[in-house]
Amino acid sequence: MNMELSRRSFLKVAGAGVAGTTLGSMGFGDAEAAVAAHVRPFKLATTTETRNTCTYCSVACGILIYSKGDVRKGETAVITHIEGDADHPTNRGTLCPKGAALKDFVHAPTRLKYPMIRKAGTDKFERASWDQALDRIARLMKDDRDANFIAKNEKGVPVNRWTTVGFLAASATSNETAYATYKVVRSAGIVAFDNQARV
Repeated sequence: MNMELSRRSFLKVAGAGVAGTTLGSMGFGDAEAAVAAHVRPFKLATTTETRNTCTYCSVACGILIYSKGDVRKGETAVITHIEGDADHPTNRGTLCPKGAALKDFVHAPTRLKYPMIRKAGTDKFERASWDQALDRIARLMKDDRDANFIAKNEKGVPVNRWTTVGFLAASATSNETAYATYKVVRSAGIVAFDNQARV
């Protein structure tokens, strides 16, 4: 099929295409996107917005967590939506696939929600309270430090080393928390200290 197209007709078609593309890029072209843009505020209207940091890696992307139920009023909060924080300087609202799946991670039936202790001689983990877990950790660390702390080396020079334990810090923390963690670990004499960001 042969089609005659004048210069004027070509410019009209090209102009209409540019106008349509421009409107589409501004959000006017897709009816579904327009409806979703109007529905979104209503979907999140009854939720509480909480800013947080993604827990997966050391990039520390900002996220917005939307939940129903107010913990401060004694209600159980249920997370209904998680998205990237557009105001966060690190990710500007974008999330990687792991970060985009955070809601599934939160609601996973296999997610660990409380401390578990495996006693010697058994292959089963038992649920423990936070007080029990922290007391046990503190007791075991104190006993190990008392037994293995090196105050001076073979030349009599003070070294204050504790080489039988290692510490792995989390990467999704603030600078202040990281600084406090570093000071506590080094003041205890722990030599083997690394961060999840590097692993």
